[in-house]
Amino acid sequence: MASTGVEIPGSAGADYIVHEKHQDHAGFSREKHEEAQLQSYDSSSINSVHAGGFYDSTHRQLRPRHIQLIGIGGTIGTALYVHGLLNGGPASLFMAFTIWCAFILVVTNCMSEMVTYLPISSPFIRFAGRYVDEAFGVAAGYNIFIFEAALVPFEIVACNVIIHYWSDVVPAGGIIAIVIVSYGIINVFAVKWYGESEFWLAMGKVLLIIGLIIFTLIAMVGGNPLHDKFGFRYWGNPGAFVELYYEGNLGRFLGFLQCLIQASFTIAGPDYVSMGAGEAENPRKVMPQAYNAVFYRLTAFFVLGSLAVGILVPHNGAELSAAFKNGLPGAAASPYVVAMNRLKIRVLPDIVNSMVLASAFSAGNSYVYCASRSLFGLALEGKARKFLTKCTKSGVPIYCVAVTLAIALLSFLQVSNNAAVVLNWFVSLVTASQLINFSVMAFTFIAWKRACDAQGLDRDTLPHKSFWQPFSAYYALTGCFIMTFVGGYTVFLPGQWDVPTFLFSYLMVFLFPVIFIAWKVIKKTNWLKPHEVILRSPENDEIDEYTRNYVELVPKTRWHGYVDRMFS
Repeated sequence: MASTGVEIPGSAGADYIVHEKHQDHAGFSREKHEEAQLQSYDSSSINSVHAGGFYDSTHRQLRPRHIQLIGIGGTIGTALYVHGLLNGGPASLFMAFTIWCAFILVVTNCMSEMVTYLPISSPFIRFAGRYVDEAFGVAAGYNIFIFEAALVPFEIVACNVIIHYWSDVVPAGGIIAIVIVSYGIINVFAVKWYGESEFWLAMGKVLLIIGLIIFTLIAMVGGNPLHDKFGFRYWGNPGAFVELYYEGNLGRFLGFLQCLIQASFTIAGPDYVSMGAGEAENPRKVMPQAYNAVFYRLTAFFVLGSLAVGILVPHNGAELSAAFKNGLPGAAASPYVVAMNRLKIRVLPDIVNSMVLASAFSAGNSYVYCASRSLFGLALEGKARKFLTKCTKSGVPIYCVAVTLAIALLSFLQVSNNAAVVLNWFVSLVTASQLINFSVMAFTFIAWKRACDAQGLDRDTLPHKSFWQPFSAYYALTGCFIMTFVGGYTVFLPGQWDVPTFLFSYLMVFLFPVIFIAWKVIKKTNWLKPHEVILRSPENDEIDEYTRNYVELVPKTRWHGYVDRMFS
């Protein structure tokens, strides 16, 4: 059958065309099909979904590859394993990251069903209010906003530290200003530019992790200048486990617990993927694929990565310990670079540092996006000021981005303070927020399933059904809730009490119930019973119509087609 190509201006489809057929399976004529597609990309691309009295004016311009790489890019940080290796040893590190990946699987499982059913902006924040209690959603929303917004200056400071691995010529203030302006340009122009920039930045991060894993395999079998076939030598000497604080089994358990805390803070994924749901093309198809792909890829990266660093360096190595404790810049504190220096490998440390810089910049870029969309979701539900719902013509919540970048100005604290001190401030501030967020996701799913059962909604008819429910949701809730309180356990050990550490470690644990109770008292909200939950809203009709009229965009070039297939 003959076909025509109609370009959709202003969409992520700047690189794509609509493939039109004279007659589709629903019996539309070519003209009607073309009209439906244009309406789909003008109205559903505008995504004007009524919410809380306001309209969601973001655009559906994120393709599958964008969604998947955003999820990966926002979770692989700059120094993932060093602290755990020093405190727990290689075996504890590997076990902890492997175990925590199981919790990420069940959290992802919970989110995939709800978000695929109703893919809207800031979904898990708004679901918490719709399926549990309005006050619960408000507390969840501000928790994730504070978490994401505080991580922006963290990554900006990290970028500055990494750059100083090479030179101190450019002052800290100058680098910080350049990074903030760059984030502003990328996030304000349009969603499609954010998606493209994050895709390529995250791709570099993925290649870095893959390259370092391959480097580990080659080096351990003797493929290095020293021809040292060290294999698993460091698991035997100095040992696979570290005794932390105490001797014997208790000390080894506390070392493992420290690694588990590190893993629980480091590994994420479902939250970043979910944030793109309201701006994803064909979300009913794309989101389940994105959730599955991100989980398996992150598991491979984190599990294999935690194994690799335990192979390359001993946990008590003087060079690694000194680099970490002295806060040496950039890749100097990386176990990979320490191993390269020990094996007399040149050039690679500079390459690693440059890619670590891209990783830090990419993570900060993701945090700006997620923080701004979190605030946007709160505003759409009437839980933040109305002016924050304002979007540009290209679908960017401009004032939400501005607020997030204003918070990023806190990174200038480094100008008058030590970089390591500032980094620790930001890390401590958000230690428990990630786990509270995961707990909210799991609890919200439990409320969602109860509502489905009470109202007779057959989950087998949903676009995507998660597995092993509600047991996986209870498993996720139990693990994440317990770890929320474990994170700052060291202050309760004899002789370890420290007021600032206690306050920073448990700030969000205290703040979450305060926000919840305050909103509940002021607004007199109700804890929803299963039969009171509204499972179908006008947004569902919008998404159903969008899905019916959606026509797959055909890449203009072979290159874009190849990249799309790689991440589909």
